[in-house]
Amino acid sequence: MTLALFSSDAERVRQCFVRLRNLREQLRQSVHASIGLQELSMGMSGDFEIAIEEGATVVRVGQAIFGARSLPDSHDWPHELHV
Repeated sequence: MTLALFSSDAERVRQCFVRLRNLREQLRQSVHASIGLQELSMGMSGDFEIAIEEGATVVRVGQAIFGARSLPDSHDWPHELHV
């Protein structure tokens, strides 16, 4: 699983996915053929369309399906972990 830059600038996000796809291709050429590297897992709910356009075969879209997760409040954490 790879992640792009966290940005609202679609072109910058696309550049990350292009680079990740190119890295995967370089790896595919440098490893034994028995190591397939067929999948390219990149992209999440906010940028999965761009990821798919750039070759993603697996995306994570949990928030798009289930909505945003609620994060635990500080009262859920032990006192010694408070910063």
